[in-house]
Amino acid sequence: MTSPIIKRYLVTLSQYQWVGLLTFFATVGLSGLVAVQPEKKPDYNAIGFLSYHRPPVIFSSTTTDIQKKGQEISKEVFASQKVMEAAAKQVNLSPHKLQKILQIKMPKNNDGGASIQVIYKHTDRKRAELIVNTVMDQIVKESQFINTSLVRETIRQINDRLPKVTEDLRNAEEKLQDYERREGASILAFQSNSLPGAIATSQQQQRQIRLQLDGVNAQIQSLESRLGLNADQAYIAQALAADPIIGQLRSQLFNIESQLELLRQDFRDEHPNIVELIHNKEALDIQLQKRATEVLGGNGVAAPLTVAKIRIDAALDPARQELARTLINSKTLRETLQQQLIGLIKTEQELRREHATLPNKQLEQARLMQEVALKKSLYDMMQKALLDAQVAIAETTGSLTISQMAKTDDVVSSYKSKPVVLAVGGLMGILLGGVVIFLLGMLGGKYYSWEEIRSALQDGNVQLLGVLPLAIAIDSKNYSSNENMPIAIQPNSPYLDFYEKLRSNIRRLGEKPVKVVILTSTTQFEGKTFSAYNLAIASARAGKRTLLIEADLRSPSAIQCLKIAIDSANSIEPLRYYGDLSECIRLIPTVENLFAIPSPGPVRQASAIIESSEMRRLLEEVRYRFDFIILDSSPLSECIDALTLEPYTDGIILVTRPGHTNAEMLTEAMEQLTESDEEINKVAPRLLGAIINGADLSVEFSNQISDEIEEIESPLLPIADSVKEVKSKQQPKRKNGAFVLSILNFNKKDN
Repeated sequence: MTSPIIKRYLVTLSQYQWVGLLTFFATVGLSGLVAVQPEKKPDYNAIGFLSYHRPPVIFSSTTTDIQKKGQEISKEVFASQKVMEAAAKQVNLSPHKLQKILQIKMPKNNDGGASIQVIYKHTDRKRAELIVNTVMDQIVKESQFINTSLVRETIRQINDRLPKVTEDLRNAEEKLQDYERREGASILAFQSNSLPGAIATSQQQQRQIRLQLDGVNAQIQSLESRLGLNADQAYIAQALAADPIIGQLRSQLFNIESQLELLRQDFRDEHPNIVELIHNKEALDIQLQKRATEVLGGNGVAAPLTVAKIRIDAALDPARQELARTLINSKTLRETLQQQLIGLIKTEQELRREHATLPNKQLEQARLMQEVALKKSLYDMMQKALLDAQVAIAETTGSLTISQMAKTDDVVSSYKSKPVVLAVGGLMGILLGGVVIFLLGMLGGKYYSWEEIRSALQDGNVQLLGVLPLAIAIDSKNYSSNENMPIAIQPNSPYLDFYEKLRSNIRRLGEKPVKVVILTSTTQFEGKTFSAYNLAIASARAGKRTLLIEADLRSPSAIQCLKIAIDSANSIEPLRYYGDLSECIRLIPTVENLFAIPSPGPVRQASAIIESSEMRRLLEEVRYRFDFIILDSSPLSECIDALTLEPYTDGIILVTRPGHTNAEMLTEAMEQLTESDEEINKVAPRLLGAIINGADLSVEFSNQISDEIEEIESPLLPIADSVKEVKSKQQPKRKNGAFVLSILNFNKKDN
């Protein structure tokens, strides 16, 4: 497989080949101009030498340091504008010309015993020597000026910094004193070992409460087994049995039922007396239910009970009522003990945290003491350095002296080989052209291979959920395509395996299975809609009841590719459209288990629709109706619709594509989706991971397709090894134009 750097370079070469050729020809042309230049006349080299020296007597360490710094001064200082102007004025020469011709060679490795060479070329021997000697005199004077300036600058800097250092020392001492006043008692408590005793006492109290809880739980279990009711049921039965009104209603119902039983022995149900008794019984049933609701739920808050259940619960005898009351009290006692246990656990945790932080407080005290010592040491050093610099003023001299006056050497001649110059120019043209093309590719800001995108995702700690191959649309009698994008409708599509693997990776994310996801991208043409459609088809093929929601309301719908007609009236009242699930959810006839909510877009006020209560209710309801829900949202570079919808979903999936994904925009998107601000309790949207779409992966077609594919070159396709492998492995035939293979570069919508 071709490496990512070579892929990037080949793509860039195809885009900027004329820039490379232009650079090559320009370099060759310049080398030709250099080759045809006439030979220069010979010059005399006047060479003078400067050497370093030290004062004979040195009492100050500052003087020694200044002498060392004088040896470390670069040649740019000696060839400064000030030195050149002073020397040029004495020899009646232009400072610019002098600086251009003059050469100053410094010793290697800053060797203080070596000499500095001053070289000047001129056709006049004496003129060259005069210029070199004059320049060396000015350099010696400049060295002395620099050294004295260094001493004065040292004193000035010490005086400028000394007040700040003194203030820092005082602040550090005050911080140490304040800290000892504030935390001294805690540190002493830690040293006296009193906190572990409090922790042990809390643990003992927790053990006692747990023993009490075990006894209460045993009592509750015994009472529940004797009553045959749990605590809540016992509360209901005890409340109903204790209410006198319910008792009266039960008595009246019993009398009516007794009368009905006697009358039905002699008369039919149509008899007026029986009808009247039935009506009375129904009225009493209603009153009994209302009274039970008032007693238990407070105007219908509790779950409604049937009349039979109310009568059974209200028939609790006094002994069982007492057991029910005891069971309710035991439950209340258990809850009280549980709250006490929670409070003791919190108290123990606080004591442990305080005990754990006390060593840090000791370390903080030691750190403050060390900070005071360091600042005191710095203060003493500066005082010593100030005194030493004041002594160094009288000892400072220049660091350079003239060791040898200027002398001229033999005439220097130069010769240029024109073929060599042209050959070097051609080689440099090739190198420069390649470098220019490479730099243009790097400055483009895009990723040209899926390996580069994978590395960027790894650097951003974003999980890679799947790498999807470049899509190939196949038109035939059996393999249908569409005018927008090559979706994998057919069960034997070669791309279903990739999207099935992607679906499985998404389902395994987190502790709970991911159910509702948003697919978005940084910009257009990265294949988010294409990936959403194929992922939905793969999920439906896997037997999952899948819903595809076109949430990109700023672009036209692409639902025609699934053989679904678009209703233009939906764009007139989009809120009403999303408010009626039976109207907006469409069954996909070509794929089993697949449903879709087409976009009514493009619509105005798309943000208002995304943020509407209708959209929120729709997402809440479909979560319980479908196994897997995919939202195709707008790119992040256009709007924040994906971030608005994210709280109602399980997370966002970022779609990328080689040749289209911008590096800077991808980095910004990853930071936006992963960073959170703890200071304002702002949690970043959950980024589930990313998809690399349009990768150059090998796709194996079935024999039925590969035997009849017709090869078509596409100039829009970047370097793709997978397509080359398909072409090399499959020897395509043409059979009455039944099949057409085409590489699609989707320019419609965001595919």
